[in-house]
Amino acid sequence: MREFIYYSADGVTAGNLIKDNLMQAGRIDIACQFIIQAFFVSREMRKDTKVHLILNGPPDSPKHLEIFPGKNLGGIENKIDISKKDVAGLIKRMLYKYKKGEKVEVAPGYNVEKKSFVKLLEELHGEGKEIYILDKRGDDIREIKISKNPVFIVGDHEGIPKNEMKWAKHIPMKKISVSPHMLFASQVVTLIHNEVDRQE
Repeated sequence: MREFIYYSADGVTAGNLIKDNLMQAGRIDIACQFIIQAFFVSREMRKDTKVHLILNGPPDSPKHLEIFPGKNLGGIENKIDISKKDVAGLIKRMLYKYKKGEKVEVAPGYNVEKKSFVKLLEELHGEGKEIYILDKRGDDIREIKISKNPVFIVGDHEGIPKNEMKWAKHIPMKKISVSPHMLFASQVVTLIHNEVDRQE
């Protein structure tokens, strides 16, 4: 299993704030593109991938959306279509289903709850997962052996805020890089998949 955490500092946390202009919803458009690149390959979807969205925008942050279509790919309810509009609709639906104090299963493999970035990292570390964070000063992904069941942290266009990293400093993380250039988040997830596919 590969897990990706996409951190969105401004991604809105209420479904009614996601309208036609996704850029005005705290750059939900970037999150949508990230999800598309995380799951889709030609003519099929990856069954071994889970995405965690951490949304920290208004009005009720933080929200954690867990997306794992591989749990039940045959089910109609959890099918993702390959367009930003459809993925935005999925995020909107998940946010509408949120209930205070609960982890809500919107459909098999799709959950929403109020959970912080640091709390999610603590839980994944507690499960024994190796956590990698993308950093341009990190080790080249081609020069290291990625562990089984890795977790990769990718920030939005602003990166991971310093205060979040300060609160998470007690959690072991390995810094890795996929390119000498700053890339879009959706490009990063594609390159990570490619490298891990090759190592496997």
